Amino acid sequence: MVLVPAYSQMLWPAVVALKELGGSATNDELLTKVIEVMHLSAEVQNVPHTDGRQSKVGYNLHWAKTYLKKAGYVDNSVRGVWALTDAGENVSEAVVAQVPSLVRKMDADARKAAPVSSEEPAADALDINWKDQLLECLRKIQPDAFERLSQRLLREAGFIKVEVTGRAGDGGIDGIGVLRLNLLSFQVLFQCKRYSGSVGPSTIRDFRGAMVGRSDKGLLITTGTFTAEAKKEATRDGAPAIELIDGEQLCDLLKQLRLGVSTEMVEKVLVDPSWFSKV
Repeated sequence: MVLVPAYSQMLWPAVVALKELGGSATNDELLTKVIEVMHLSAEVQNVPHTDGRQSKVGYNLHWAKTYLKKAGYVDNSVRGVWALTDAGENVSEAVVAQVPSLVRKMDADARKAAPVSSEEPAADALDINWKDQLLECLRKIQPDAFERLSQRLLREAGFIKVEVTGRAGDGGIDGIGVLRLNLLSFQVLFQCKRYSGSVGPSTIRDFRGAMVGRSDKGLLITTGTFTAEAKKEATRDGAPAIELIDGEQLCDLLKQLRLGVSTEMVEKVLVDPSWFSKV
């Protein structure tokens, strides 16, 4: 059985990683650096979480970031960039080790101050559940429907002339689009994988082989995850880089672009007993 570090074991490595990255990082940058700092083997990196959209390492790091944020040592922007706070810049490893007990006490005090129905899930649980529900929907649609969804996703993200090909014997290429950045345009080939498991390096190599002579830019979208070897192959020196979008990122993109996902602001009414005592 492969043992994956618990979130509590990733707290200090996350702080160290952010310091080495200049104090801030995207989710992917932070995950890559934490894996480097902790010297995690490919075998550990490849252990999937039960939700099928991310690795166990990535899932545990999510909770490490959540705990560090609650403790006031990191913060994140709406664009998904994590950064050390002033407190985080100066925190010690010994203090970070106390974060789990500190956050548990904070949560317990908050529950005492404002009792919540046991039927109401925590905010973090809601964040996880909607992605599980979304991926379940995506895995039930037909392959050609998933290709059309990917086409719509790319159009909404700024691509032009997006076409779905999906022809037999086309080397696994599902479509092609043009990404325009200011005065420059890039032709991008894309492939869609409705997986519940992990995409391995052989898929990346086959896709790159199909790109030869047609484009130097590739994009692979999956509802599953990518193994550590697949990520390395996608950015291998001397070979055309292939951009990877896994299930976790796909959910975030669909939410950001409001494609089949919407958000609601829930009104919360609070009564201030002290106000009435002063009437």
